[in-house]
Amino acid sequence: MASKYGGYMGKVLKINLTTQTVEDYPFSDRERELFIGGKMMAAKILGDHLTGQEKPFSEKNLLVITTGPMTGAGAPSASRFNISTLSPQTGYITSSNCGGNFGYFLKKAGLDALILQGRCETPTWIDIQNEKVIFHQADDIWGMSTSAVQTALDEKMRQKNGRLRKNGKICIGPAGENLVLYASIVSNDRVSGRGGTGALMGWMRLKAVCAGGNKDVPVRDPEQMLAHSKKWFAYLRKHPLTGEQLPKFGTAGLVSAMQMRQILATKNYTYGKYDDFEKISGEELAAKYNIVNKGCLSCPIRCSRTVEVNGKVVKGPELETLVLLGSGIVNNDLPSILQWNYELDELGMDTITCANTISYAMEANEKGLWNNGLHFSKTEDLSKIFEDIAYRRGLGDELAQGSKRLSEKYGGQDFAMHVKGMELAAYEPRKSVGLGLGYATSNRGGCHLNGGYLVILEGLGLAVNPTTYHAKADLTMMFQDLMEMISATGQCLFTSYAFFPAPLMKHPNAWYTRLVNKIIPYCGASVRLINKYPELLKLHLPVFHHTKGFEYVTGMDMPFGKYLRCGERGYNLEREINRRFGVNANKDALPKRLTAALQDPNDPSSKVPLKKLKKVYYHARGWNSKGLPKKSTLKKLQLEFDQPYRG
Repeated sequence: MASKYGGYMGKVLKINLTTQTVEDYPFSDRERELFIGGKMMAAKILGDHLTGQEKPFSEKNLLVITTGPMTGAGAPSASRFNISTLSPQTGYITSSNCGGNFGYFLKKAGLDALILQGRCETPTWIDIQNEKVIFHQADDIWGMSTSAVQTALDEKMRQKNGRLRKNGKICIGPAGENLVLYASIVSNDRVSGRGGTGALMGWMRLKAVCAGGNKDVPVRDPEQMLAHSKKWFAYLRKHPLTGEQLPKFGTAGLVSAMQMRQILATKNYTYGKYDDFEKISGEELAAKYNIVNKGCLSCPIRCSRTVEVNGKVVKGPELETLVLLGSGIVNNDLPSILQWNYELDELGMDTITCANTISYAMEANEKGLWNNGLHFSKTEDLSKIFEDIAYRRGLGDELAQGSKRLSEKYGGQDFAMHVKGMELAAYEPRKSVGLGLGYATSNRGGCHLNGGYLVILEGLGLAVNPTTYHAKADLTMMFQDLMEMISATGQCLFTSYAFFPAPLMKHPNAWYTRLVNKIIPYCGASVRLINKYPELLKLHLPVFHHTKGFEYVTGMDMPFGKYLRCGERGYNLEREINRRFGVNANKDALPKRLTAALQDPNDPSSKVPLKKLKKVYYHARGWNSKGLPKKSTLKKLQLEFDQPYRG
């Protein structure tokens, strides 16, 4: 359905893999105004189809691939695309964001989104060129690693003049083919990692999708957008986080700060510090192993590292991989982590869930619950273990289930580090309780980003008291909504780092920075007021370029308050869909290790006061005591459903 707004190609395709038929899927401008794009657009589509009775591996489930209006429109770090589905790993809605080039080329093909449903009779790959969809047999590429299949597909699409056809690709590796519950989808060397999207693609017998074309993304006010983008790029390059720390060390540069703040997950989150942290730090990676920095399309931050593994120049590990395959399993050997990161990407597996599952298994073995032969700090056989997981052989077949299912079988649920079936990120939250609340309330499970990433206030940007509960619930809501909207537009969440004024980042010991850190916990009422009445903020913040950029691209009115409200709508929409599948306050839980055991025996505040935080958070959100959006909240957010309200 064509759009009057810029940033949209105005077309969504629904592909039935069972019948190999294609149809246009209507998505109106009113829906674009309410649900924007990306994960919010995907949630609207899923919400219109899923009743709560569906199973992830079934023809009733959908794999929804969406772009945002900013994708390919010239804004900084705006090449992102989103993949959402009913997760094979958790049984709830998952959304997984990726920085590969597929979203950009999907829009070049003239499409805002793809909806995949059904199951191919035999292994298949799909080629989309300027809206035309062609199905191909994939028997010859089934079984290939993620990089090998992308190379093979380029050769298949080589033009008659010998040139490679410009295109974007998503694909799965052996882990997806064998239905590992945390299998990922890969585009270039970037990974849509969380929630098992690759497992559903494997169940669909869909090896890859390629897209390309010669369409241009329409921009409502190209001159204003060009001028605004120049300022925006310059601002990001000058900011200490997006212009210095991330370009210099990537996300790995956070390891040292996490150690200092005691939030570095160590030995399956038993501790928040690791004696050998320097050996797995971003500084060590940069000094000895980094070859060159890389970035996604249109990205000035360039946070990705490149390293050499087996004579090949490949993508280096991000923070989560470094920590969870480092201190998480008590391993200080950085070269081994580089090797495993490459292997897991080639196999198509989420490094976060895989590492946490291994860590759980090591502790279960140590405690005598499960004799599996895995031990902390003994890592010689892990490459074989990863391959066994991908091909579901022996012990690997069990590890392919993730820590939640394993703990239900063998015990040790108190130290199976997941929320709603999705394993936690690398931040130990007992010294970052706002992040702990975010983990617990995240729609997709134990995610730091969907959880609002309050750790940026609690030590990794500012230094607000990390264990106080004051204002944390209201701030968590605000940050969750803000990041929800940034993702929906098609931009990288790292652009939000520059939201914090540079002087506060550059001068952490200055009087004004210390004053801000002390004041923030007493601003809960003010933040609550903004969250409740964001429409009062009819302005554009000078430190937040996203709102004006969105207006220049789309032509929609989007002051900061409306931007927040849109994010709130998206967050509540996913919560309402998850309600159909059984999510409630009881599911917003952390492992007891984090809520009952003190990280520091001498510090009674060194645990997550989750019960107290949740009570305030639900009130701030307009949810009832069951953790579900009230009918009045849904009405306020213009969320209407055919199903009767069940709060």
